[in-house]
Amino acid sequence: MSTPDVGLHSDLLRIATAGSVDDGKSTLVGRLLYDTKSVLADQIDAVTRASVDRGLAGPDLSLLVDGLRAEREQGITIDVAYRYFATPARSFVLADTPGHVQYTRNTVSGASTAGLVILLVDARTGVVAQTRRHAAVMALLGVPQLVLAVNKIDLVDDAAAVFAEISAEFAALTTTLGWSADQVQAIPVSALHGDNVAVRSATTAFYDGPTLIEHLESVPNVADRAPVGFRFPVQYVIRPRTPEYPDYRGYAGQIAAGRVTVGDQVTVLPSGISTTVAGIDTADGALQTAHTGRSVTILLTDDIDISRGDLIAASSDAPQPISAFTATVCWLGDKPLRPGARLLLKHGTTTTAAIVGAVDTVFDEQALGLVDGPDVLELNQIGRISVQTASPIAADDYLVNRETGSFLLIDPQGGNTVAAGLVGDALAPLDLAALA
Repeated sequence: MSTPDVGLHSDLLRIATAGSVDDGKSTLVGRLLYDTKSVLADQIDAVTRASVDRGLAGPDLSLLVDGLRAEREQGITIDVAYRYFATPARSFVLADTPGHVQYTRNTVSGASTAGLVILLVDARTGVVAQTRRHAAVMALLGVPQLVLAVNKIDLVDDAAAVFAEISAEFAALTTTLGWSADQVQAIPVSALHGDNVAVRSATTAFYDGPTLIEHLESVPNVADRAPVGFRFPVQYVIRPRTPEYPDYRGYAGQIAAGRVTVGDQVTVLPSGISTTVAGIDTADGALQTAHTGRSVTILLTDDIDISRGDLIAASSDAPQPISAFTATVCWLGDKPLRPGARLLLKHGTTTTAAIVGAVDTVFDEQALGLVDGPDVLELNQIGRISVQTASPIAADDYLVNRETGSFLLIDPQGGNTVAAGLVGDALAPLDLAALA
């Protein structure tokens, strides 16, 4: 099956949940799956039986998400659980992320590709330190849309006043972090009972906004926007060498950003050679234009030496290949990151050797501030480092383009991913001092 075009009304939205422990994230995800009829009857039966075994009167919908046995026994989420659901208007890929501070790396992983994050708060406790931490991380990752789900709204006495107070506090927080009012939607919900999730609740007459699903169906998709021109990491070179196609030479991959049309001027990086798009092939036939997210094979008018790892970009704003740059990373390795570490850097479809030159700054999640001159980065810490690569990479600044501005650091011995990185100083725009 071919990948659908992602155009002005994209039908696939990547979302994630975040929040403090016991705010009801997994229950909300289970409710979304249940209300959109995205689970099978035998799954519901299994959850119902497990809930009865735990002494509950009704099905615990969080069990639809918390698949690990250790999580079920502890009643918490410790891993990122990915689920898929759909409505008539749109399809969704959802990542349910952990609430514990020590699992920050999972939150970063789940939210790094999200076009929208649902940040839950308990109506009884409101905005807490972990809410602020998660909001700062979402700002760091450049998440374009937020939903504040004020959960357990049925458990407070004056729901209207509580919702107004929490919404106002969160609006002040997100404004400080750089979001505009139209990028943030607050919704009072009860994940347990389904209030304002798929169906408008009669118990929240003070709220006249959309239900959560209505908002998810209508919110602008980050994939709809093209902040930079065409970006196409080459995954594979296709040369059939058959009598039918004696001269065919195509470059296969998935469009990471923008759109491409036959006749467009493009530049191949890192070589810097420019040429013209001669054709766009897919499994379903040739296209005149293709958009972000589409898997295609690009044909060029000139015979250029191109291989896996190269980037084909719009000539009008092709990035300058770099081999020395500043980056913001979330360290995922068990051993601390120290200056001089020799690692592998994977950017797009290319992998090259890299050396960490310095660890300049660490983001203090507890104090919500920046600390200069740390000796190392510990597990789950976010910091600014300098990187030198053996081969240049054709990268954009992450704040300009999330797809071509991100990379992974890999342990060359074990092959484990030890850091998720963002090209540039993504920490700089955050006014963290205002959050204290």
